[in-house]
Amino acid sequence: MSHFSTLRTKITEAEILKASLRDLGISVKTDADVRGYNGQRVRSDIVAVLEGDYDLGWSRNGDGSFDLIADLWGVAKKHNQTELINSINQKYAVNKTLTEIRRPGLQNANVKLVVQK
Repeated sequence: MSHFSTLRTKITEAEILKASLRDLGISVKTDADVRGYNGQRVRSDIVAVLEGDYDLGWSRNGDGSFDLIADLWGVAKKHNQTELINSINQKYAVNKTLTEIRRPGLQNANVKLVVQK
């Protein structure tokens, strides 16, 4: 029986996700295995290699978004999984916003970024 969970995300940009993980000091692999309970592995497009024996992975869906795949029980043994996933999502959102406002034609746009806790 697999210990892996699959969660829908709003992440769509692979390069921004990889940059966001690196910004957070997390090692990144592409087209690699996500490590789970008792040596179980699942192939993913992007893998965040975490300290310990468990990883986070993202696999692209048909609609272009990514699913998060992980043995969340295992990840929680060494990490606060909610805090970790929230920090990845926040960094991704900031990096995606910064990428969007650098697009041609938006040089004179007004951007208001509100950060809430």
